[in-house]
Amino acid sequence: MKELLDDARKDNRAVGAFSVANMEMIMGVVKAAEMLNTPVVIQVAEARLRHSPLAYIGPMMVGAAKEAAVDICVHLDHGITMTTLEEARRLGFTSIMFDGSAFSLKENVAKTKEVVAFARAYDLTAEAELGVVGGKEGGSVEHKAKYTEPAEAEFFVDETGIDALAVAIGNAHGHYTGEPQLDFKVLQDISQRVGTPLVLHGGSGISPAEFRKCIDLGIRKINIGTANFDAFVDAAQKHLELVPRPDYFSLNERLVHAVYEETKKCIEIFNNKEASL
Repeated sequence: MKELLDDARKDNRAVGAFSVANMEMIMGVVKAAEMLNTPVVIQVAEARLRHSPLAYIGPMMVGAAKEAAVDICVHLDHGITMTTLEEARRLGFTSIMFDGSAFSLKENVAKTKEVVAFARAYDLTAEAELGVVGGKEGGSVEHKAKYTEPAEAEFFVDETGIDALAVAIGNAHGHYTGEPQLDFKVLQDISQRVGTPLVLHGGSGISPAEFRKCIDLGIRKINIGTANFDAFVDAAQKHLELVPRPDYFSLNERLVHAVYEETKKCIEIFNNKEASL
């Protein structure tokens, strides 16, 4: 992922990181990436592994990345335990995130340093989170948002040597209860203090104009989960309502297409080109 983020910085764009939960979602994301000739990240969060066990979903993700016509990073999102991080590495994931946002700054630094050392030993990209992104990740408990403090972000990056930093600027996991209220001043301050690529979690529901402003202020990876999960469920419901006796294969194609369309739309925005305005 580090290579993808470095390239994105040079082009002033962001890499789309798309959460997947099954084969159809993987196929839809890869198809969109290939169609637009744009590298992406496919990821799964530890909290979602009770629905998509890593031993099942992991090999599919890695296999899809190896066969794709574009570069695709396979990433463990919101890793909590070293056991899961190690399993992801063993399966062939090339990037990991440790989420220590629930800990104090001191504890987060200490635990993140352990993860960075682990990542360096196996040539993995390491992402971490500072501040607390609100909402629910993977149906877990709801987290109260805590904005990232710019001075703490600078200290955290210097202390840990992390490759990518997820920040909290008013973004949230899951569905927003109203219009997202992003604090661009906080983001600008963090970006001026921190040279490490910044990550925006909770991208579903943010407007194209806000995405582009975030990219111009240093966001290099944007996570999308809820938008694709919603597109998947809506497509399934509509298909089952319209087709009297649906078969699996037509349903499969409809679901892949729904994720493809949503992913394609996101990639076009994240590429941050005039032509997409």
